[in-house]
Amino acid sequence: MVQLSFLSLVLAATSAVALELFVPEPCTFTATPTPTTSIPVGKRDPKGLDALAQRKRRYFGVAFDVNRMSDAAYTQLILAQFGQITAENSLKWETTEPSRGVFNFTNGDIVVKTAQRNKMSCQSIAPLRAHTLVWHSQLPSWVGNGNFTKKELISVMKNHINNVAGHYRGVPYAWDVVNEAFNEDGSFRQTVFYSTIGEEYIDIAFKQARLVDPKALLAINDYNIDGQGPKSTAMINLVKNARKRGVPIDQIGAQAHLVVGTLPTTIRENWQAMANLGVWVAVTELDIRMPTPANATSLAQQAADYKTVVNACLAVSRCVGVTVWGASDKYSWVPEVFSGEGAPLPYDDNLAPKPAYNAIVQALKA
Repeated sequence: MVQLSFLSLVLAATSAVALELFVPEPCTFTATPTPTTSIPVGKRDPKGLDALAQRKRRYFGVAFDVNRMSDAAYTQLILAQFGQITAENSLKWETTEPSRGVFNFTNGDIVVKTAQRNKMSCQSIAPLRAHTLVWHSQLPSWVGNGNFTKKELISVMKNHINNVAGHYRGVPYAWDVVNEAFNEDGSFRQTVFYSTIGEEYIDIAFKQARLVDPKALLAINDYNIDGQGPKSTAMINLVKNARKRGVPIDQIGAQAHLVVGTLPTTIRENWQAMANLGVWVAVTELDIRMPTPANATSLAQQAADYKTVVNACLAVSRCVGVTVWGASDKYSWVPEVFSGEGAPLPYDDNLAPKPAYNAIVQALKA
């Protein structure tokens, strides 16, 4: 009998991509770690987070990149616990096309090969979320300050999608095609793409991505769309109307950069409203920060908050999985951006599991 992959991408007759979730057979890949190779190989923990998530027809993933691979202990933790990788920086525009028409896939290729070699999630396709094609941040100055006309910038954007998505065609399970399109009030963010092209830049980007990589799920990704509110409403309306126009948006990515003790009370209801559009939902960049140094009270609240988020995904049948934005507080982006805050991840600086890790396990075992 042919084993069905955990995430199986099916091209439907309507040319829209549908995701069928199957109960996975147990993973049997047990390669011995070989840290001397340029592509790290780890040993999967059969009781790890992704192994538990598979039993719920989900994946549990992590943001990881080449610059962390020099930490052998951290790398082995990643490969043991998680079944999906999002390249934290290696597929962003400033890395893949730093100069116009000059493309660099060196680091991206290493991340992709790491996922493939480790057969994470026992998938027949690489368990990679490709992040991101069109984003206003980490954008090289030649794009942001290029003073392009509308026609020229459309050409630049299409060429970038053609080359980057084309290079990895057939590999990612999903692309974050457009990232962070909205302001907090639900208005469109005044990016170079919106200001020059208009709202249609989103339609153009998705249609081009579908042409280039027709088997990948195509996602629009943003933060602060966890609970109900103007930004979530704007996202729902955009996706609903775009799909009516034939724009191939298959998934909404909820980044879920959250703050301890302040989670919205409507997460499940909001993600269900997104799923009701006929799209898939993914938790794409989860972390839950707190004032530092952490204490027993804040760690306990963080654990409860992680359980809330995981349970919300489990309660929405079209929520395909959860990705944390790194595994260890040691490598979190939070302290560099939010002064006096940090400790947002399931493992501490010493790679020891925190109460948050135990809470995730409890949610996945329930």
